[in-house]
Amino acid sequence: MAEVKPGDNVSIHYTGTLLDGSTFDSSEGREPLAFEVGSGQIIPGLDEAIPGMEVGDKKMVKIEAANAYGPINPEMRQAVPREGIPADIPLDVGTQLQMQTPEGQALPVTVVEVDEATVTLDANHPLAGKDLQFDIELVSING
Repeated sequence: MAEVKPGDNVSIHYTGTLLDGSTFDSSEGREPLAFEVGSGQIIPGLDEAIPGMEVGDKKMVKIEAANAYGPINPEMRQAVPREGIPADIPLDVGTQLQMQTPEGQALPVTVVEVDEATVTLDANHPLAGKDLQFDIELVSING
């Protein structure tokens, strides 16, 4: 059987969990995830786990935060004046909002702190700073 090598297009089924066992993403009930191995389309730690697998192989991979979504970057947290946010936008801690960069790109942020004068928004990926675990199954290799 053929083994996966960098540059191959593959499809995998996966379940991603935090180390406490809670699931954050899964392809269950959906089409498998398709990508080119080694192209940077998925997180590095998962990309590095695929070469050498054969169709039908299953494995569990633990990925440290540095090889997943990276460490939490304190510069990605910003306190903004409360009056600068429209009154109809909910500001509960944990609320996901979408900001716009000066270049016009959408930037998802999460409300992490609210006080009388400011709202602190966090643009870090929700999984930044977390070690992850993936159960993967190689479904296909399309050379």
